[in-house]
Parts: sequence; structure tokens; C-alpha cells
Amino acid sequence: MTAHPLAGRAAIAGIGQTEFSKESGRTELQLACEAVLAAIVDAALDPADVDGLVTFTMDTSEEMELARSLGMREISMFTRVPYGGGASAAVVMQAAMAVATGVAENVVCYRAFNERSGNRFGMMSGVTTMPLWLSWYGPYGLMTPAAWVALHARRYMETYGATNADFGKIAVVDRAHAATNPAAWFYERPITLEEHQASRWIIEPVLRLLDCCQESDGGVAILVTSTERARDLAQPPAVITGAAQGATFDSEMMTSYYRDDLTGLPEMGVVGRRLWEMSDLTPADISTAFLYDHFTPFVLMQLEELGFCKPGEAKDWATIERLCVGGELPINTSGGLLGEAYIHGMNGITEVVRQIRGTACNQVADVEHALVTAGTGVPTSGLILSRA
Repeated sequence: MTAHPLAGRAAIAGIGQTEFSKESGRTELQLACEAVLAAIVDAALDPADVDGLVTFTMDTSEEMELARSLGMREISMFTRVPYGGGASAAVVMQAAMAVATGVAENVVCYRAFNERSGNRFGMMSGVTTMPLWLSWYGPYGLMTPAAWVALHARRYMETYGATNADFGKIAVVDRAHAATNPAAWFYERPITLEEHQASRWIIEPVLRLLDCCQESDGGVAILVTSTERARDLAQPPAVITGAAQGATFDSEMMTSYYRDDLTGLPEMGVVGRRLWEMSDLTPADISTAFLYDHFTPFVLMQLEELGFCKPGEAKDWATIERLCVGGELPINTSGGLLGEAYIHGMNGITEVVRQIRGTACNQVADVEHALVTAGTGVPTSGLILSRA
């Protein structure tokens, strides 16, 4: 086992989530409370046992309101992580660091929003001010995540000969897994590659409708404690063997167009190298993975950056058979952001925990180590979770 001071010191002992919908009918704070309470109950703890909270800078549920609503008595650590989807694995890393250093004993990470019935992230209507980075692109029409991703993906297509049909294989895999997951929005609704290719263009010739993730309402929470304590709690622990964040020179949120090369995701390369170094593992050791799939092209780039294949090879390496349950590297076994729900990647972590426990709907056989990534076109993060 690696001598890294963080590896193996903390574990995920509880997970919780609400239903995933397009109209939750309740506040984001209520969604957060429901998910957090479910995670605490899953670990057979009490709200008073929680002494740390971590969420996203974008989350609207204020920590002290959540603590008051649930009856948490003393909070000794609270923090937030920026950059949207790039924060999901990072909040768990922050919790693990707090536990490993003795700052807190039981830390809950949470994310909750009404992203379909409330503020829709995929639209820019109503924007009156722009952050500095967007002020360079917004006046020219680059106003949505789909447009930002498509510019990167177009260069990737030109350089390596990838096609939209290559991207579509990721959508088919995700929807195949969602179809057998009762919690997924697209439960019992798989698609074929032909159906993917028949869906309307969003940005021709890069993204079709079925290349783009959902807008969802819901909440997810994760309880982190020491590995030693987790072994005595209600659920088999998912040990945090590796945790990393990644950013590089000239990183911008979703754009980074000033780089010399737009064919990869160097931030994910940073995350991958740190994860393999911290865990003493390699891509060959990974049984299953959740690869952040807000848009299909970036899944291919992640496979390359993480070392599963070489640059430019993912279009051929990433076959439907290889990436489905029963294949060499099953990914996004809950349906992912495309098929289950878009909760900023937090639902990918809960799915990987279920895989470690052996309780997933689409269970992969003999899972020892599983990978999670978070964010792609922004500063990123990732986890390796292992069986105790």
C-alpha cells in the first residue's frame, strides 16, 4: 500500500439521494436535508454525530440552515469548492482531508438543486453581467456549455478523425444502464446508435440532442469518516484510496481556448497522474468507472488522459461492448448524467459506492477498485474508491 498520508485514511460510510425529477415541488434546502438525512441514516448515525459539512460554492443551501433543520449540534469544519461539476469529487477529498487530520470525525458532502424547474444551467437567459473569462466569448455567441464544449470537440474530431457516431456510443452505453436502473430518469428507455444519429443537431457536426446531459431536480449526500470507524458502521466502507484535483496553466471554466492544443483535457491528466501515484494503482486495476459525461465527446478525451488508451485512440477503443456491464471497463453503470440524472456528478459517486458494496442495479462482478471523475472543461477532480 502507498505511503501517501491521505490514501486509505478515510472512507465513505453513508450515501443518500432524493428522487430525480424535472419538477421536485420543494425547495433546494428541503432536497438537501432529505439527501443528507438519508446519508446519515444509511451509516446508522445521528445528525448530532455530524461535525463537518462540505458543498459547492454554487449550492444555495446554507450550511447553518441545514444544520439547524436536521439537528446537528456542533460543527467544527465547513467549506465549499468552486467550479461547478469539477467540485463533486473534490468535496469528498476535502472531507477526507478533514477526517485524516482530525479536524472532524463525520463529514457530510452535499449538493441539491432544482436545475430543471428552477435556474437552468444550460441556458443563459436573464444574464446581465458576465465573468471576466466569458466576456471574451459571450459577445460572439458562445453563451452555453454545449457551445463551449463543441469548440474543443470540433478540434478533436479534425485531429483524430472522430465522428459524432463515435461520441454516440457513450450515449448508447449510458442509456443501456439507465434502462435497468429504476432511479434513472430514462428507466426502461434504452437507445440504439441509429436513434442517437437520428436525434436533432444541437451544434452541427459535433453535438446532437442525445450527446447532451439532462437538466434535473434532486439532491445527493455522502458521509465520510475514518476508515477505522467506517468498518464498525452499518455499511461496507468504500475506502478513499486516491483523491485529487487538477488545474493547469491557462485553465478557464469550460473554455481554455488560448492553449496551443485543444485536443485533450490536461486538467484530467493532472488528476489521473495524482490518483495513480497516490493509490499505487494503474488503469488495469480499475473494475468500473464513472466518467463525467455532461457531453459525450469529453468521455473519450478522459479515457485518453487517464491512460486507458493513447491520444486519438478512444474513438476505436471505446466500444459499446467494452464499456457496458460485462465488458472490460463498464462505465456509468447507473446511467450517468445522460441517463440517470445531472446532479453535478454527485450521483456518480453514490453509484460507485454501491458498486464497492455490491448493491448496484447493474452490478459489476468482483469490484475491488473504482474510479470517479468530476468536471472536464473546468478545473477537475477525481477519486479512487476501494473495497476495505
